[in-house]
Order: sequence, then C-alpha cells, then structure tokens
Amino acid sequence: MKKKRKLYKDYGLIPKWLANKKFPHMEKYLSGPRIFPDPLTGKETVTDIIDKTYLAYNAARIKEACRLFTEKMLRSNVYVGISLAGALTPAGLGKSAIVPLINAGFIDWIVSTGANLYHDLHFAYDLRLHVGSHYVNDADLRKNGVVRIYDILLSYTDCLLETDRIIREILSRDEFQREMGTAEFHYKLGKYAAQAEEKNGIEGSSLLAAAYRAEVPIYTSSPGDSGLGMHIAENSLRDFGTRLIPSIDVNETAAIVYAAKQAKGKSAVILVGGGSPKNFVLQTEPHIQEILHIPDVGHDYFLQITDARPDTGGLSGATPHEAVSWGKIDPNRLPDAVVCYLDATVALPLLAHYALAKHKKRPLRRLYAKRGDLVKRLVKRYWKENE
Repeated sequence: MKKKRKLYKDYGLIPKWLANKKFPHMEKYLSGPRIFPDPLTGKETVTDIIDKTYLAYNAARIKEACRLFTEKMLRSNVYVGISLAGALTPAGLGKSAIVPLINAGFIDWIVSTGANLYHDLHFAYDLRLHVGSHYVNDADLRKNGVVRIYDILLSYTDCLLETDRIIREILSRDEFQREMGTAEFHYKLGKYAAQAEEKNGIEGSSLLAAAYRAEVPIYTSSPGDSGLGMHIAENSLRDFGTRLIPSIDVNETAAIVYAAKQAKGKSAVILVGGGSPKNFVLQTEPHIQEILHIPDVGHDYFLQITDARPDTGGLSGATPHEAVSWGKIDPNRLPDAVVCYLDATVALPLLAHYALAKHKKRPLRRLYAKRGDLVKRLVKRYWKENE
C-alpha cells in the first residue's frame, strides 16, 4: 500500500499561495473592538445595551448615531437643526423625545411637516389619541367616527374637529392678520399651546409649546400641506389676512447655518425621515453657496434616521455621500455622517435617552429672537460678495 502524502507539505494548513504573502493593511481593518459581548442579565441600562450589545448592522448604526450626537454634535459651538417627517407626534414622540431634547438645549432649530404640528396641538389641549390596531375595518371606523393612523386611533369629532375649532378661533385673532414666515406663525401658535398646557396642568406635552418657551424656531417647508395650511386657506376665503411667505423661511434658515460657521462653530443636522423637511434643512448650504455666492463647504455633521432606500432616487433615501455632490455636506466630514435604516419610533427614543443620560444640558441658544440680526449678517455678506 502506498504511503499517503502529507497535505500542504512544509506549510501546515496554509495553502502554498498564501504561505509567504504579506498583508500590509490587515491590522488596520481588524483594529475594531472584538465582538465578544457579555450575556445580558436584565439589569443593564439602555445606554449599556447600546454601547455593549449594538455591535453590527443597524444596531451598530444607531450606536454610531448616539455617539456622534452626544460626543460631537452637542459641543457648545455646534448649532443643531432637526427635520421631522412622518407621523411622529401622533405616536407620542413629541412628548416623549423631542420636547425633552428641546428643554435640554439639544435642538436649536426645527423643520417639520405641518401635520406633525397640527397633531401636536391634540397634546397641548389634552385631546386623546389611543393605542389601537391596524387589523380593523376602516369602513366601520368611518361609520363610527374614528380616524386611524396605522395603529393609532382618535375621535373624528372629539379630537380632530375640536382641534379644528381651536385653530380657527386662534387664527382669527388680530396678531395673525398679516404676512409672516412660518417661524413667527408657529411661535405665535406655540404661545397658545403653552397656555393650554398650563391650564390643563400638562406642561411638557407639546412640541409647539416647548419650542415657544425655549425660543426654538420651527419652520415648515410646505405650509399648505397640513390641517394648519387648510385653515389658513379657509381663512383667506373669509378675507382674513394670514399670509405665510416661504422666502422668509429660506433666508432665515440659511442665516442660522451661516451664523454657526461665522462664529467659528459648526452646523449639525438630524434628519428624522426624509421628504421636504429633510431637503429644507439641507438646502441651506446650496442657498448660501450656489444662490447667494457666499463661500462655504457644507454641514459638518449629518445624522439620518430613515426607512427609505437610496437606489429609488428619492430624496428620503439619499445618502450623505450624494449630498456632498450638491454642496450640502462637507466632504471632509463624511466620517461624521451616519445613516440608520430604522423606524423613527424605534430610533428616536433611543437617541434621545442616550443623549440625555450621557450629556449635560446646554444653554438655550434662543435663535427665534435672533432671526432678524442673523438675516442682516447674511444680507451684508451677500452684498459684499455680489457687488
């Protein structure tokens, strides 16, 4: 019988073609922490779970987002803007996550869909939304005066129509009968939301009320696309004078970003969902660079929570790398850009909890009161560059 040959003679178990091969960058690629988590015990804090067990895939992305937000975006010289798209306030995220972030000084300016602000008023006026089910007969809901937002249920009469009655009464007041930007409109509306909270003993329930108290400006990129916009349209039929001017918002938001850079600071954006609010936050840089001809390099920090894919071409799924080509993001800051492909109802509470647990409160920047001066600075630089 022939003697069996030894496999990989003189090379152990390493193939011949690998035996003398050099791997100059192996240590760099394998320099990350080892994946070897401790078993969960049930006694961990949320921050412990994020730091120690969110090690791969979108769990790792939310950990990166939490650390980017807490360790870099919340530095004292960073202006933080947030966009809010999707039905966030009806799900309670205004009260549970966004209001605490505003109160902690972690959000300096906001762009939201009008729908989020319309539904936010339910909370200010103590009108009820209920946990429900998406396995229901919608025709039967309609017959019984119940409105559904996926698995959220609310009364058509006691919630929606009562909110409409309140808005109609507020918008009929003299202070609303003129032209204004949406930041001023929402600030005035927030005053009444804050009064309603105090009357009902539920302070801290409303995003509009919290932003009013903290003087955080709130913009809406599509002011006609919500219940608020429909009420303004109805008022115009009765010769009321409320007129929302989008160009005011475009210049004010750009002035905020420009002010951050001119103060030797940085601009950070948190994009919850996509759509028009996302673009309105990001277009501040093309407005500064491309339209006003003021030299700049884009936002410094980019954090997005989305469930949209990039390959369909929609803005909601567009990546920070694509935003670089438009001048929206500083190409040198791409390591400080994180995209989490997660439902915002999962990711936003985690992000808020982590930041509130790990970072002390920041002084309120109170940008609402500074809007006029910030725009004047922008205009002065605009004329300097274009004379």
